[in-house]
Amino acid sequence: MPDHPPHRVEPSDEGLHTPDADPLWNESYYLDFVADDGSVGGYARIGLYPNLGVTWWTTMVVGPGRPMVASVDYHLPALAGADVRLEADGHSIACVSEDPLRAMRLRTTAPAAVHADPAASYRGDPGRATALAIDLVWTTDGTPYRYDVTTRYEIPCRVEGELSVGDERIVVRGEGQRDHSWGVRDWWAFGWCWASVRLDDGTRLHWADIRVPGFPVALGYVQPPDGSVLTIETLSVSEVDGPDGMPVSGTATVEPGHLEVDIEPLAFAPLLLTADDGRISRFPRAMARFTARDGRTGTGWIEWNQPGTEPLRR
Repeated sequence: MPDHPPHRVEPSDEGLHTPDADPLWNESYYLDFVADDGSVGGYARIGLYPNLGVTWWTTMVVGPGRPMVASVDYHLPALAGADVRLEADGHSIACVSEDPLRAMRLRTTAPAAVHADPAASYRGDPGRATALAIDLVWTTDGTPYRYDVTTRYEIPCRVEGELSVGDERIVVRGEGQRDHSWGVRDWWAFGWCWASVRLDDGTRLHWADIRVPGFPVALGYVQPPDGSVLTIETLSVSEVDGPDGMPVSGTATVEPGHLEVDIEPLAFAPLLLTADDGRISRFPRAMARFTARDGRTGTGWIEWNQPGTEPLRR
């Protein structure tokens, strides 16, 4: 019998890991947030591809009635040391966990572009140039949770700090999630729907609906206010696609907990992912409102990976 809970995360896992030889071996740090008043949200992903010699930097700031701010570069150089720090091509990025599993700080300055239409990401529109600066801390607000089928863990958080877009300064106090994964990731092989939510009673909900044809997989947790951690046993997620494949609504049914949740995307921050061999995947990610059928509500982020789709034309 194991002498610790099966989903426990070790503090040492916060650091970098040794890659295998696969070109698509990837290590990523993903951090998102939604302000308590629902006015703004954002996410940052640092994707490390040591065998390809590149780092992906994909970062967005959005909100209802706000234009999308995108800071995206798929060709930054690989890290030079054992820390997640990078200075290149106008980007200054530092993602540091000085208190492993309890807090992570992201400090960055980077070029960015402003887009009135989020589908600009699919068309390759350059947008209006601006600068993005981030100084945010993700403080653990729940139990770190490690998957049992892959090398990945998720941590519910409170998020505080500030960011700026050009001359606009935004103070952030809200909720969020961060995750860390390492292993082969082929974005173009199959689809999925991932989400993280904080309901207004303090319940934390996270799911990953992995849509492998003929072999669907359900992952995630429910963390009620009493501090318990319940592994998702069954999951059903569906959505109604809108223009450009960006869902306009959705529903999720989760067990345990008898949770039925309606999904309302509020602001999109999508990406177009192109493989070296030309394969395409659209990746609509959205700040969203989640409403449980029992009356609880909350906010968070949701994403869909849509491989096999085509880019839009300008």
